[in-house]
Amino acid sequence: MPLFNLNAKADFPPASWAGPEGILAVGGDLSPRRLLRAYGSGIFPWYSEGEPILWWSPDPRFILFPAEMHVPRSSKKILNKKFFHLTFDRAFSEVIDGCARPRLDQNGTWITEEMRQAYIRLHMLGYAHSLETWQDGELAGGLYGVALGRCFFAESMFHSANNASKVALFALARALQKMEFKFIDCQVHTQHLAGWGARPIPRWQYLELLRSGLSNNTLRGNWGEILSAGTVSAARRR
Repeated sequence: MPLFNLNAKADFPPASWAGPEGILAVGGDLSPRRLLRAYGSGIFPWYSEGEPILWWSPDPRFILFPAEMHVPRSSKKILNKKFFHLTFDRAFSEVIDGCARPRLDQNGTWITEEMRQAYIRLHMLGYAHSLETWQDGELAGGLYGVALGRCFFAESMFHSANNASKVALFALARALQKMEFKFIDCQVHTQHLAGWGARPIPRWQYLELLRSGLSNNTLRGNWGEILSAGTVSAARRR
């Protein structure tokens, strides 16, 4: 099936139209409205510098259910010793910058400046969130993603100190479990996340879970402030 071409007004086609590799559409923009519509439809953007915006809905979908998180034996001692201080939404732009740095096993980065600015806008609107790990007052690692309803769409994580991103992932799963989130969407398979309990599910099942999760209020705002208040009742409906 050919790619669906988006223009300024076109809405996304059904996620089930995606091709065998998971690519669904091309073009459009990264406006907050477009991004929120995408995530709410089981779709996400993923492309490299110099490419048009590509929209994906892979089948199967790689999901981590917070209650199923498995801590590898090699990481348990690190988590128990509490080397890091954790915060939500204190340094979103710094986290996305850390995630955008080229890695040894990659050529360049998929987090373009256009992508960076788009997610910073979502963060300012209260939909995108970061979890930071700090060591001796310095940012040591973290992750970021988008939350709608009781669904968290993880985008990327990084570390500049050993194990900092692992601690962030563990802390995120525990926090989301307490907030009764349905899942963490990891999008596509990685061996690292599989070791922590993420697993593939069919796209149709993912879309059903998504619809269920979106029936709940979105915890929109600064999660550091919302969680420190000891309640989620202050969250605003999206």
